[in-house]
Amino acid sequence: MAERVDVAVIGAGPAGLAAAIAARERGAERVLIVERAEQLGGLLPQCIHNGFGLLYFGRDMTGPEYEKAFIGRAQSLGVEARLETMVIDLDAERGITAVSRRHGYMKFKPGAVVLAMGCRERARGALGIPGTRPAGVMTAGTCQRFVNVEGYMPGSRYVILGSGDIGMIMARRLTLEGAKVEAVVEIMPWPGGLIRNEVQCLHDFGIPLLLEHTVTFIHGEERVEGVTVSRVDAERRPIAGTEKLFPCDCLLISAGLIPENELSRKAGVELDPATGGPVVDQNRQTVVPGIFAGGNVVQVHDLVDWVSWEAEAAGRSAAAYADKGRLKAATGVRVVPGKNIKYVVPQYVSGKDDVTLHMRVERPGLKATVKVGGVLWKRYRTVRPSEMIILEVKGQAMKEAGIKGELVVDCELRGGD
Repeated sequence: MAERVDVAVIGAGPAGLAAAIAARERGAERVLIVERAEQLGGLLPQCIHNGFGLLYFGRDMTGPEYEKAFIGRAQSLGVEARLETMVIDLDAERGITAVSRRHGYMKFKPGAVVLAMGCRERARGALGIPGTRPAGVMTAGTCQRFVNVEGYMPGSRYVILGSGDIGMIMARRLTLEGAKVEAVVEIMPWPGGLIRNEVQCLHDFGIPLLLEHTVTFIHGEERVEGVTVSRVDAERRPIAGTEKLFPCDCLLISAGLIPENELSRKAGVELDPATGGPVVDQNRQTVVPGIFAGGNVVQVHDLVDWVSWEAEAAGRSAAAYADKGRLKAATGVRVVPGKNIKYVVPQYVSGKDDVTLHMRVERPGLKATVKVGGVLWKRYRTVRPSEMIILEVKGQAMKEAGIKGELVVDCELRGGD
């Protein structure tokens, strides 16, 4: 027989913890986190650098400090956790099937579900880099765990492919541990992470950032001995004759994150091809009634603070659904990415209530103007694809603008690219 809970949260990272706390505070009697790892917190324990909690708590924290604050709140509220438990199936009726070495085969029937599975790093196989398969090729996050949790240095001389935040943070971390980072190589004309990480992790340590370059070959049989780096053209194709050999014993890959949505697909949740995450309304309810989503499983955030806030919205909504048996979908208006906008979350809003829109631009620029429904909403001195735009939109303003059916969001650049 399936075990009944009010709200089941899949994933125990910052999103899962925040969602569970919010659901409990909203009144859900029994809230259960199901997590495949042996502990709560997701990847926060290995993020020993600072920069967490500046917005949420108003103070500068490390990942473990941020994790501890949320775990303490969850435990004090009586949130239950089933650790070392892998969810293997989720159906459209919110039925969960899970297995565990410790607890065996389990079935749950929650009143509502929150998807909080986070995201995973893009690995070498997804990039198709030619060469042999020697030791020393790994993602930046794997290297971060080796160094910060296991106390093991995978190499002494590194090249990092991709300028995502984890890669730039690891460039600094490895340098502090005495390693040599030869270069961070980025295929795009602009960095892939936050400007603060570009400055504090690369420029402050004299680590070269090669824009419009990529790794085109990995050398070495048993162990990485070097990589070939080439310049790319406007179509991101390597330019013959620009090859340069960088001797190294490790290649770290920091080339983007992919939301973990295999379970979402099983349940019939619609995914947005631009984000890789579920299509949600402003309550973070997916197209499957009673299934909600929050955090990096919906969209890859810049800051963990926004992961927590988005997941809290999902947790509160899930508790409301479990309490009343339904929550009216806020799908009156479809939000459409317009000029120079890659995506907007949520994809649906009521058109009547205040809402926070999360979006990313397709290309950087100066003197940007964001328009919502054709109406000037906010000006920005600069915009970059790597830095999320957060826009508060008043429901009253949407009603006065007569917005119905579709809400187009544009970002116009007046200062050129």
